[in-house]
Amino acid sequence: MYNVLIVEDQEMPRQLFEIFVKSSENFQLAGSVSDAASAAYFCKNNKVDLVLMDVITNGGNNGLNAAEEIKKTMPEIKVIIVTSMPEYSWIKRAKEIGVDSFWYKESSGEPIIALMDRTMAGENIYPDSTPEVTIGLSTNHDFTSREMEILRELTTGDSNAEIAERLNLSAKTVKNHVQNLLEKTGFHTRAELAVEAARTGIVIKNTEK
Repeated sequence: MYNVLIVEDQEMPRQLFEIFVKSSENFQLAGSVSDAASAAYFCKNNKVDLVLMDVITNGGNNGLNAAEEIKKTMPEIKVIIVTSMPEYSWIKRAKEIGVDSFWYKESSGEPIIALMDRTMAGENIYPDSTPEVTIGLSTNHDFTSREMEILRELTTGDSNAEIAERLNLSAKTVKNHVQNLLEKTGFHTRAELAVEAARTGIVIKNTEK
């Protein structure tokens, strides 16, 4: 039996994961916490073979940061990121830090228990892309990586000059990207664009290290 730690701040998904684990033949519940900041500490002090980790948890603590700490200090523990948010950068970062598998709560075609079995067998299972989300006249799949980066910065409310300085770009380049985004989506103002981008979750500010 593999021992599973669930890291999930929403009560309903956490209870569902607990039910799935308790009813499975290969897994048993080691613990269940709502804050990613507690995950590494729990793993150090308890027998854990697999962590199911949400990204945005209580206190704003990032599950990817916690996963990185676990994989660096306890690489034998398998980690599966589970999320409902289509933030464009999370799959890439999860791969970079050694997360074993990645599962979208609402759109994955494979049951979580099946993915857990495959992960414990040594497979790395990732979706091909983030879920497609409509934003204005376009979808998140219509944007380039740079446009997504600019879009996330727009949600901060900062000026083109401030964004340009952070991204090591010229203010003119940022302005051109913003204009392209407005044309693609059909929004009239950057504020409308930023609000909708944040609402859909295709970009989430302050989610990187």
